[in-house]
Amino acid sequence: MTQGGKREGAGRKPRFGADKTVAMRVPEPLKPLLDQWLADYRSLRTIQSSQAEDFRTLGQSLSALSLPLFASRVPAGAPVPADDLREADIDLNTLLVRRPEATFMVTVKGESMRDAAILDGDMLLVDRSIEPKNGKIVVAVLNGELTVKRLEKTSAGIRLLPENPDYSPIEVPEDANFFIWGVVTRVIHKVE
Repeated sequence: MTQGGKREGAGRKPRFGADKTVAMRVPEPLKPLLDQWLADYRSLRTIQSSQAEDFRTLGQSLSALSLPLFASRVPAGAPVPADDLREADIDLNTLLVRRPEATFMVTVKGESMRDAAILDGDMLLVDRSIEPKNGKIVVAVLNGELTVKRLEKTSAGIRLLPENPDYSPIEVPEDANFFIWGVVTRVIHKVE
């Protein structure tokens, strides 16, 4: 009988699928942040790979982006003379995001939320720290599939409601693998 050495099937089972893991030291104050990020990463790996590529961290998408803000407002009615006074630069992170550490972006695929002005190709800002209350638009995972819908919580249970009459509401069974990733706070879409 041999002792020691590598044995088939021995050791800890990976928590990150087939990804190789390494040990590292991090400052203690960063541990909760990194733990949350790793939990999100593990959740992301359970979603179908075609959906996962649409996720971006807020830092990747809006890093240090600022745009000029002009002092005058643009009327939607009759034209008014323009002034050349540039008031300031605006950091879109500050303007659009209340909690950067809890916010991510996702690209919409499909037309089920059309009547809520959420269109195919739009980008959504989603905040994980906001409580998903009844009537909020949420990004959810149901049985491994990602969706954006309006949340309906009643005594009868939970439903995910589309904002397009061509789509049916989704009943969430009690035994379903279901969790809400966050509440949609902003929609960014191209004006053509």
